[in-house]
Amino acid sequence: MTINHMVWVKFKPHLEQSEIDKHLSDLQNLKQKIPEIINFSLGKNFTNRAQDFTHGISVILSDKEALQNYALHPDHVDVAKALINDAEVMALDYEF
Repeated sequence: MTINHMVWVKFKPHLEQSEIDKHLSDLQNLKQKIPEIINFSLGKNFTNRAQDFTHGISVILSDKEALQNYALHPDHVDVAKALINDAEVMALDYEF
């Protein structure tokens, strides 16, 4: 079954916009670097319903094995480590 890997991001308040832009660019670039990604979208939250989380990411993958490969891919690991240093991150994965 296909997997939707969803991530919510809340950047720390002290970050400069240029630092946030770098994180967003690095995240966007994952879709060219990781072959398991079927579809990737990233956007800024525009409502007050997400407990101050500012951005959302949706990564579509073919199955649980592809999710595991994505999670362990060195480019993803590097981007995720950097993001976790500068933001609160919450993830959810579901099959559809």
